[in-house]
Amino acid sequence: MLKTHLALFLVLVTVALALVLPFLLPWSYDQIDWNAVRAPAFSGSHLFGTDEIGRDRLARLAAGTRITLMVAIAAALVSLIVGIAWGATAGWIGGRVDEVMMRIVDGLYALPFMFIVILLMVVFGRSILLVFVGIGLVEWLTMARVVRGQVMALKQRPFILAAEAAGTPSITIMLRHILPNIAGVALAYLMLTVPQVVMVESFLSFLGLGVQEPLTSLGILVKEGADDMDMTPLGLALPGGLLVMILVCLTIEGERLRDRFS
Repeated sequence: MLKTHLALFLVLVTVALALVLPFLLPWSYDQIDWNAVRAPAFSGSHLFGTDEIGRDRLARLAAGTRITLMVAIAAALVSLIVGIAWGATAGWIGGRVDEVMMRIVDGLYALPFMFIVILLMVVFGRSILLVFVGIGLVEWLTMARVVRGQVMALKQRPFILAAEAAGTPSITIMLRHILPNIAGVALAYLMLTVPQVVMVESFLSFLGLGVQEPLTSLGILVKEGADDMDMTPLGLALPGGLLVMILVCLTIEGERLRDRFS
């Protein structure tokens, strides 16, 4: 297994290259070179060649990585906000409110999340903003359960009981004492949410329901590579290998943080 520091290093290098390469490459991700359609690797100014309509593979790989990670991070932040708000409310109030709120979570767990996201895409359109919100709103359930458990444990601690006895408002206790103490656990599960969102976004884009042209993502590049793998296997190997590497490294780093704060 990869060392955790190596996993983080690979992710940071991947992000840095995805951000810097567009300024270094002579071709943009959507620019067509009509004189180099299906050009092989190391062909002229195209390091990894071009696709079936003459677009530079390396430029599209960098753009696809940026979009995939951007969607993943934004959707994970949506799930973080919703999960913390829901779980903290249920854990702090307790009683019947907690029971009702967590039964809603249990019910949502039973629903096919992918079907919900696909339904959102079909009904409301395929904008990238909807991809952020749609994926985030179906990935918050685990975060809510974890936060609820942490809040229920913390509110029995002496310093919380002392703050309540002193008449400190609940919102102040939550902001000053509860949230700072659960930040580490929330961060760990946020890191584990990111690879899950990457998988969902890539699958949606593979089906043609995620990011739309002229933008691209790793899921779109994998689909294009799979359709053209008989002609140019590199078109599938590059985005597929990069996607697997990102998922493995993010999962390793998320598990390291979870073990540290659990």
